[in-house]
Amino acid sequence: MPSPTSPEGTGPARPVQVGTGGHRPGIEGLRAVAVLLVAAYHIWFGRVSGGVDVFLMLTGLLVTASLLRAATGPGIRYGAFLARLAARLLPTAALVVLFTLAGTWLFLPRSQWSEAPGGAVAALLGHTNWRLALDSVDYLARTGVPDPFQHFWSLSVQWQFYLLWPALIAGAVLLARRGGRDPRRPLFWALAAVFALSLAYSVVTTRTDQPWAYFDTGARLWELALGGLVALLLPALRPGRTARLLLGWGGLAALVLCGALLQVSTAFPGFAALWPTLAAAAVIAAGAPAGEAVGVDRVLSSRPLRYLGSISYALYLWHWPILVFYLAATDRDLATPQGGAAVLAVSLLAAAATTPLADRLAGLGRGAGRRAVLRGTAVALACLLPALGAAGAWAQAQEAERARWDALLADGGGYPGAAATDGGAAAPDLPVYPPVSLAAEDAPVTYADGCNQTTMDSEVIVCDYGPDHAERTVALVGGSHAAHWFPALEAIAVENDWRLLNIVKGACLFTDAPQIYKGEPYTSCAEWNRGVMAELERLRPDTVFTTGTTTSLDASAGFGEEQIVDGYVERWRELGEWGIEVVAVRDTPRFGFDVPGCLAEADPADPDACTTEPERSLAPVSPLAEAVLPANVTVLDLTDLFCDVDVCRPVIGNVLVYWDGSHIGSTFMRTLAPELERRWLLAERR
Repeated sequence: MPSPTSPEGTGPARPVQVGTGGHRPGIEGLRAVAVLLVAAYHIWFGRVSGGVDVFLMLTGLLVTASLLRAATGPGIRYGAFLARLAARLLPTAALVVLFTLAGTWLFLPRSQWSEAPGGAVAALLGHTNWRLALDSVDYLARTGVPDPFQHFWSLSVQWQFYLLWPALIAGAVLLARRGGRDPRRPLFWALAAVFALSLAYSVVTTRTDQPWAYFDTGARLWELALGGLVALLLPALRPGRTARLLLGWGGLAALVLCGALLQVSTAFPGFAALWPTLAAAAVIAAGAPAGEAVGVDRVLSSRPLRYLGSISYALYLWHWPILVFYLAATDRDLATPQGGAAVLAVSLLAAAATTPLADRLAGLGRGAGRRAVLRGTAVALACLLPALGAAGAWAQAQEAERARWDALLADGGGYPGAAATDGGAAAPDLPVYPPVSLAAEDAPVTYADGCNQTTMDSEVIVCDYGPDHAERTVALVGGSHAAHWFPALEAIAVENDWRLLNIVKGACLFTDAPQIYKGEPYTSCAEWNRGVMAELERLRPDTVFTTGTTTSLDASAGFGEEQIVDGYVERWRELGEWGIEVVAVRDTPRFGFDVPGCLAEADPADPDACTTEPERSLAPVSPLAEAVLPANVTVLDLTDLFCDVDVCRPVIGNVLVYWDGSHIGSTFMRTLAPELERRWLLAERR
């Protein structure tokens, strides 16, 4: 996220001053290059470029220089600093948030509406990065149309940096004054320590949990600290002409090539992020004496690039939602050359139009006196509150819709769901429940209460439901396709006064065979499976309920068509040796596309909209029907409750079956609980 202009609020036409290292007019041009790389890679290549890392480094450089000047002069006035920042950052951010809320309502499927208010609030209050970090480790985080608020993550990192950095610099200056030393020395070592610790943490976390590390402020702080170190070292750097040329042009070339040569989205922010940040640092260190004809600053300080640099903050904020809405409206994954050019042109116009207004409002927050603080705070609140109010109003409307739907479901008998396949009547004039706008909330409650292990961790989480001394204890074990049976099992357990144990982990099958997740060995799954067996041996439930087959539309997951996965039967036999019964349920069909999203755009009058064929993911005959299984295994196949002979429908008995492309919603699962119980008990009596 590029910082608007400079920490001192200098106008777009003035050069940026860094510490005592003199003016650096090329910083605005460098910012322009970075934002153009970010936009171009997003628009035409669907990937990231490393440009955001440059923005973070430049923020660290400029803010460190500004705060150091204040700390060694009149002192850092924390309130004035934050008020000035809020007055500069929030006007454009709030306007983009309001535009994004409106665009979400106009262009995105209703299935994504429920996430919009939370995304807007996170963007405005500076915690988008943590929101995305939590989603990144959630195997069931929604895919499809990108989150139009997700680019605010880097601004959130900066806000958290702004809260920390004044205290760090003020503390270093205070220590220096007490010892009668130059404050740059203790500050240098403080920044070096932050750089080293954060980089080490970043490297380790990127290796073990890269999706989390990408958004983690702790794993990004070293990039900002590097900028601070550059600010401190610049006055001492006096490279010769040849060195300047090599540093400048070599750094610029390395920066431009970074996104093309590295897969930034999966390799960053560990060691790999040193590439763009050090490249930018080299460009800044090169500088150029006035009038040098071949230095990189000659290009970077040109009027066009300096102007683009001055609107880079707004351009960064505008380009992403405009791109997302274009892709949604055209049903594309990537922009065409012409469409992408239009997206960039509209983004530039929006940035050019909003930056002058934001600059005028930011001017009200300049200064260090109480009146400047009050003016800056007033500007920030005047922009923040309407945007928060709009998000809150939408959230309230969604809550009212939930209450209306809940009342409708409780009052009428027109929602038989799975019972409709067994003679249950469904009123044809009733709307589908849950509505597609709330479909994502129909996941099993165990995902919300922390009872499902993420793909990154291996600790076995056992959630216990029902009486401790029940007549029967059932353990639900497996991956997400086991987990979505929980609502049905819970209904059966409550009805029969059973005890239910939930032991599941995203994308992790209940087997000791090696598994693959996103193209890599799934080591945390192997560890989790070993722990699960130890827990089952200790707990000794009467029954383990698990998936007996696995369906997949993605051969890269390590398996293709429906099958009994290697290790399943051996694991069931081992449970039998402990006296534990196994209920192996055939896997549910997969649609291969986002079902609520499809229904949101389909013609309601088309009965075949968003359907699929059973053979898309299921074998003609269940592999369980032909397998030789241990005596302790009971097989269940409820495919007929999800599909007819030749078609699987997204809505059955007025109930939405899937809340994404392959996971069954809680509402539908609860409607099939009676039939599941009937077949289960009947199979056990045979």
